[in-house]
Amino acid sequence: MFLYPLFKKLLFYFDPEISHRITINFLKSYKTRRIITDKSLECNIFGLNFLNPIGLAAGFDKNAEVPNNVINLGFGFSEIGTVTPFPQLGNPKPRVFRLTKDNAIINSLGFNNDGFKKVGERLENKKNNIIGVNIGANKDSDNFLEDYLKGIEFFSPNASYLTVNISSPNTPGLRDLQIQENFNLLINAIDNLKKSSSHINLPILVKISPDLSDQDLRELCEKVTSSCLDGLIISNTTISRDTINNIEKGGLSGKPLFEISTDQLKRVYKYTKGEIPLIGVGGVDSAEKAYKKIKSGASLIQLYTGLVYKGPKLIDEINNGLIDLLKKDGFKNISEAVGTEVN
Repeated sequence: MFLYPLFKKLLFYFDPEISHRITINFLKSYKTRRIITDKSLECNIFGLNFLNPIGLAAGFDKNAEVPNNVINLGFGFSEIGTVTPFPQLGNPKPRVFRLTKDNAIINSLGFNNDGFKKVGERLENKKNNIIGVNIGANKDSDNFLEDYLKGIEFFSPNASYLTVNISSPNTPGLRDLQIQENFNLLINAIDNLKKSSSHINLPILVKISPDLSDQDLRELCEKVTSSCLDGLIISNTTISRDTINNIEKGGLSGKPLFEISTDQLKRVYKYTKGEIPLIGVGGVDSAEKAYKKIKSGASLIQLYTGLVYKGPKLIDEINNGLIDLLKKDGFKNISEAVGTEVN
């Protein structure tokens, strides 16, 4: 944990995907449970009791190899995936690029994963931890919508919650599901599935793109608030390069994503009138940035790229920092701070 600066030098010597595999293998042997708990951080969202609001975003533990080990690092929850119905290799390599000067990463992975069956078998041993499953569609699928419905049915018995990922920029045509007509069809299908299946009673969220136009965002929020969806994740990676000097293909995450994703978070909180819980993602690498997300409307926070650059100690730093920031502002619990900066 505390040797991460040295470990990081070693990891950054290798290709990012090799470094990721080294880290996953290391975590398989990490059994020590360590988590910061404080009454001010505990919250009940989606009917789930979170010991703290900081979670690991999808993309790290794609195949549910280390879901419990990740929680042991201090996270309040974790999200595995993205998982598709059938295994797929993803896009051609190289497809992950570190932008060290920007504390950012560009990836064009393309949902490389082991598929529902293998991942589902691993997830059966998630213990009592809160583990969400991020589901996607196969690149060669004839029907993206059907892939998502299959994922909801398949993972409902073992997931704590499900995230419908329709915002990755690395699967051609996937983001089209955010367009009003397509989005309405998807949400209506999910609504019908939930109403007709008594065993599907877990929270279902949708993860959206930070690149949506304001009109598309308003229409999406209007549909969400009238549906049986339980929340939104704001946001996925961006294809914008306005803040960096790099033209590699793929989604940009990390520090440059913070402002654009937080601005969208505020707008979604406003458009939904704070009626549904939001998870804030994008560029979180400090307690101050996590707190900014919370005050902008996030009930929970996720991070990934910040962990790459700062290491596991970041989790404790954020949670301890949040305790101090809440106390400073006179909040007894983190739920009291949600959306307080949204006009």
